[in-house]
Amino acid sequence: MALALYTPGLGYYANDTAKFGAMPDSGSDFVTAPELSPAFGQLLAAQVAEALAQTGTHEVWEFGAGTGALALQVLDELQRLGVTIERYTIVDLSGTLRARQQARLVAHAPKVVWANELPAHMQGVVIGNEVLDAMPVHIIARVNGQWYERGIAVEEGELVWANRPTDLRPPLEVEGEHDYETEIHPQGEAFIRTLGERLQCGAAFFIDYGFGEGEYYHPQRHMGTMVCHYQHQVDSNPLDKVGLKDITAHVNFTGTAVAAQDAGMEVLGYTTQAHFLINCGLQAKLDAMSATERPSAMKLMLEHEMGELFKVIGLAKGVEPWDALGFVRGDRTHRL
Repeated sequence: MALALYTPGLGYYANDTAKFGAMPDSGSDFVTAPELSPAFGQLLAAQVAEALAQTGTHEVWEFGAGTGALALQVLDELQRLGVTIERYTIVDLSGTLRARQQARLVAHAPKVVWANELPAHMQGVVIGNEVLDAMPVHIIARVNGQWYERGIAVEEGELVWANRPTDLRPPLEVEGEHDYETEIHPQGEAFIRTLGERLQCGAAFFIDYGFGEGEYYHPQRHMGTMVCHYQHQVDSNPLDKVGLKDITAHVNFTGTAVAAQDAGMEVLGYTTQAHFLINCGLQAKLDAMSATERPSAMKLMLEHEMGELFKVIGLAKGVEPWDALGFVRGDRTHRL
């Protein structure tokens, strides 16, 4: 998964394919919330503004900034709100996407900088939209009662699945004796721990599709969550069109929360994207929209679109936890 997504020049996020867009005719493969409606970034900016004030910090960090759409929305809205920041730092492994981000953010050029890795010490408010789902996972499968790690082999010049016995297990025991495939997330959770160790004072908000571990490792979810996106079609074969399509797995938000706590962070809240955006003022935004703008914005909150499957987790370190704006109603931390 790491090779398919990030190999320089060849991996999906390291080549110059379009990736992000609302329709297949743009050459894109999927659409993200900031591409759907500027309301997404504007509402996230309200939470960012509150977190900057609560932490007394003056820098925003964004991981995996895509086309720069979210950064532009957040920066424009912070400016409109009269919130002054010293820097907006983008951490992105993709050189081709960085060029698109630079072109899109030219109006904020004096404040926007790029980094290839985390510094040893940092402060500020961290945001990441659909970042954790793109971090490589391990696939494990229980077959006839035996657990295997699922890997890749080559047979007659073709990539094929190959299993080998493993001691790896899901964090919860999966009830039943039926065959069962799932993922574990050591790299994503290691990223959260590293972030927590290096963040001296600040907050972090990650938005992604996923579940708490009770839902993630439910006995009925026996086919795992890994999927691929290509030209706005979804499939479950990452061995096809390697480097040309996105490969993702849903996030185990319980693992994210535990990793954060292991690194000294506090959980501010955990809720659906719909509740988060409503708490941040979505209704007022909808009321002010034209009839043509409103349908796209509604997709951000509708249950059968992004509203329920996508979740938001808020974390803080070096500051007393507060009742963060995005989680004042509908908090689901108790379900992690």
